[in-house]
Amino acid sequence: MSVSSSSESVVSYPDKKAGATVWVRVALDVPLQGLFDYRCLPPVNQGDRVIVPFGRRKLIGVVVDLPAFPELDETLVRDVDQVLGDLPALPADWLRLAAFAASYYQRPLGEAMLPTLPVPLRRVGAYQGKRSAGGPVSRLDRRAGKTPAFSKASAQEVAAQAPVLNTAQQTAVDGIAQLAGHGVVLLHGVTGSGKTEVYLHAAQATLARGKQVLFMVPEINLTPQLEAVLQSRLAAGGEPCALAVMHSGLADGERLAAWVAAHRGRARVLLGTRMSVFAPMPELGLIIVDEEHDTSYKQQEGLRYSARDLAIWRARDLGVPVVLGSATPSLETWRHAESGHYQRYTLPDRARAAQMPRVRLVDTRRLDLDQGFSPQLTEAIGKRIQAGEQALVFLNRRGYAPVVNCASCGWVSQCPRCTAYAVLHRGPGRRNTLQCHHCGYQARVPTACPDCGDQDLKPMGRGTQRVEEYLAECFPEARIARIDADSTRLKGSAQALFSKVHAGEVDILVGTQMVAKGHDFARLGLVGVLNADAMLFAQDFRAPERLFAQLMQVAGRAGRHAAGGEVIIQTDYPDQAVYQALLRHDYVGFAKYGLAERKAVGLPPFAYQALLTAEAPALADALAFLAQARALPEQASSSYPTVSAITLYDPVPLRIVRVAHVERAQLLVESSSRPALQSFLSIWSLALHTLARGARIRYHLEIDPLEI
Repeated sequence: MSVSSSSESVVSYPDKKAGATVWVRVALDVPLQGLFDYRCLPPVNQGDRVIVPFGRRKLIGVVVDLPAFPELDETLVRDVDQVLGDLPALPADWLRLAAFAASYYQRPLGEAMLPTLPVPLRRVGAYQGKRSAGGPVSRLDRRAGKTPAFSKASAQEVAAQAPVLNTAQQTAVDGIAQLAGHGVVLLHGVTGSGKTEVYLHAAQATLARGKQVLFMVPEINLTPQLEAVLQSRLAAGGEPCALAVMHSGLADGERLAAWVAAHRGRARVLLGTRMSVFAPMPELGLIIVDEEHDTSYKQQEGLRYSARDLAIWRARDLGVPVVLGSATPSLETWRHAESGHYQRYTLPDRARAAQMPRVRLVDTRRLDLDQGFSPQLTEAIGKRIQAGEQALVFLNRRGYAPVVNCASCGWVSQCPRCTAYAVLHRGPGRRNTLQCHHCGYQARVPTACPDCGDQDLKPMGRGTQRVEEYLAECFPEARIARIDADSTRLKGSAQALFSKVHAGEVDILVGTQMVAKGHDFARLGLVGVLNADAMLFAQDFRAPERLFAQLMQVAGRAGRHAAGGEVIIQTDYPDQAVYQALLRHDYVGFAKYGLAERKAVGLPPFAYQALLTAEAPALADALAFLAQARALPEQASSSYPTVSAITLYDPVPLRIVRVAHVERAQLLVESSSRPALQSFLSIWSLALHTLARGARIRYHLEIDPLEI
């Protein structure tokens, strides 16, 4: 046996016939069902990463079992090239989590497991290190060994920053502390009610017991503000909080360092987005999922998992508490709380003396709007600026205008690759471009109509860029900032813009859903909402729930530090139930109405769903594949013991049928029984793999889809 001096600390075997061998079963990130057997010399353990030959390639895999005998003839089993010793083996609870995710979301174990690891841990030769006098030390290990330089806070400073808990907050903190083991707690509090204070006290108690804390947030731009709070408030004895941050906006090396710090137990608190649910934490004692309702917790490619649901499963597996916090819980979570499956603690009032903002509906049906603004909203913005306060204009549509139109012949800017409009964007120097938000297509705006030659092309509708331009004309002295996906493309740009808002250097903020939740703007007195009606009549049955949550969250940014906050919502449908509930800040009433409606028609959470989507060069091919998939249970009904409890709907094209020259269709599968659905899918998914072999079809099966 010899020790390699390559990039990872490894154990390699030049002469594998020299000693006794063991069989190892390895998970690999390949689109094939099952695991793969190899021969290896000890020592090797479950959870070790290994380099193995696979065809003509070398791949990194994870050892998930040490069977007594291989499934293949022993003479056909190949040898492990290297056992990587750069890190401790992945723990048993992490392997259980990955196995559950693979099983529940109907993916091969390797495709579920390997992509959750940082890139350098799953690519052969990702790091090139050097040997030291004391043995091999990889560049990976040297980076992981660095102690993060967090700012220190004295005990007096920490105590001064910590507000006194009110009765409702203290009740929630005590309830979480009394959980002897696993329990799911729903912390339902109005916006500004101090849910973060409850999280901090629960985290402090967990850290005092020598345990780690996983703190999850839905979006990257929420991490900087929360990171600063955690660093200062969770410091102990004047020492900095050992906190690591993990999200997709980090460079590979930064994400690796955070992952390794959590895995080795050096990071006592891990703050992260949905990917952090898979970070190994050997002493995990508490999981917090803030804004648990947010759809960003659902991964939309690869392993299409819900990080919130996996956090609940992981907490139960480890016997630790999980706290789900939201002002607008998902209806699934609310039903669990109503039925007693989750413990619920309510924070009914804002933590500070400020009252909830007044919500005003402006009926726009008979108003003459100026660039989408009612006189009431424009006047209210002016008053707030004169009073030295900030105003937020919320419009969940980026770009300058949704479409360019020719009034003469009716031509509209269409993406040539997708069945979607090309959106007008205004760049530096007022250079206009058309962009598709689905495939990335870009082109200059034509000087004349491509169909009739008319040169009078005009933008229709408005996006955040056009709103920003209009506000600059109306309020030339005001300092205006726009925060959307376009203005925050560069690394660090979102944090810089939010810092300007917090510092009072912005009078009017124009933003999309990026500004709708989690941010505590001290001077924000007014929120104005444009074009909310677009979601009222969406095909997706979850659209009203999303609209209510979105508006409730963005409304909650107003008046958090002083009385007199106001929210103005422009609408053509002021009598809609969503808006009437918003007037009263009545989530409970909205949830009761929404659940009754869902129950009456058998929709989630009273049913369980899976969505099979097919993609092909021609729509007919995608629909034909789905039709064949739908017929599989009929052709072999004896193979599907729970098929009688399953409803398979007809295949239909997606609302946006074509994206990047690929045609798409979907088939919905539904059941009133989750076990029956899972049993059916476990058989059906294998048959789908066979059905798609050799066809010019790509498909994916999504469990618990959020968009249909």
